[in-house]
Amino acid sequence: MPLNDIRIKIDSIDRQLLDLLAQRAECVHVVGEIKKEEGLQIYAPEREEALLKSLVEKSNGKLPEKSIRAIYREIMSMALALEDDLKIAYLGPEGTWTHQAAIKKFGHSVEYSSQANFAEVFDQVARRKADYGVVPIENSTEGAVSHTLDLFVDSSLKICAQILLRIENGLMASIPREDIKTLYSHPQVFGQCRTWILQNFPEADLVEVSSTTKAAALAKKYEKDGAAAMGGPLAAEMHGLKMLDECIQDSATNTTRFLVIGEKTCPPTGDDRTSLLFSTKDKPGSLLRALEVFDSIEVNMSKIESRPSKQRDWEYNFYVDLAGHSEDALIAEGIDKLSEFCSMVKILGSYPDVKGSE
Repeated sequence: MPLNDIRIKIDSIDRQLLDLLAQRAECVHVVGEIKKEEGLQIYAPEREEALLKSLVEKSNGKLPEKSIRAIYREIMSMALALEDDLKIAYLGPEGTWTHQAAIKKFGHSVEYSSQANFAEVFDQVARRKADYGVVPIENSTEGAVSHTLDLFVDSSLKICAQILLRIENGLMASIPREDIKTLYSHPQVFGQCRTWILQNFPEADLVEVSSTTKAAALAKKYEKDGAAAMGGPLAAEMHGLKMLDECIQDSATNTTRFLVIGEKTCPPTGDDRTSLLFSTKDKPGSLLRALEVFDSIEVNMSKIESRPSKQRDWEYNFYVDLAGHSEDALIAEGIDKLSEFCSMVKILGSYPDVKGSE
């Protein structure tokens, strides 16, 4: 078939796709109206993940899973924007890894609101100035993000979804590599790239800043002083810097887990994770007995972190992730038993246990 004929055929297929997308948009609008009438959440992470898995299966390998998810992420983003003027608060500024995680989950069609710190993200959602918030919770190399854990103690917000994002840091600058004297970045990035820094810039001054986007801005501002930054390609693009080196993190599988917070948690999907927060009573063996509860009901505990309670010296809150949903009989039984040994038990949320990252 001649090239021009193939292009004509592609144009015809594109018109059909646009017509089908318009029909889908009409259906989405009706769904949105029904949700509003019945007081249902506009965003349904349990429906989203089930739909994506179904689409991947239906493709029968004709299209890569990553491509299907990317395409339908934007189609569903358009749907969310049509159903409601959805606003997502995230730990900013624009161009940070948290911003990229939010886009991965909600696409480009919804409205985003950059916040200066973790507390403001929670506050925006709690005051209903934003529908959902996105915050980091842990990194596979550097561990838990303590600021997020602490905010859950006094917040009524729930975890309704999680996002796993592969973090690939790079070296960015507008000057030659040999002129670099100072590296700017977020503390987590320095931690993720320790070995690379020692091997490549052992004499450089390391300056910690609040975000990789700010680091990129400072690298541009102080370029004449030998400044460079470490972070992602989006930050480099935003500030006109060149990526001098890519994928410099010490771990090839460096991944950060982010949480989506909202007013309600997610219904069961059959493959869920539940996050709990509890404080043990001030008695010998209380923590051991609390942990034995999960062992007795044979529920897998995938994470435990301790944080100072900030109420009394040497008292701690424990953040735990369990395999399963809080409405599952075994999990519910375990939570009831846990209350016997704890002064406080709080269900932070149950949500789809997404496994992959990109």
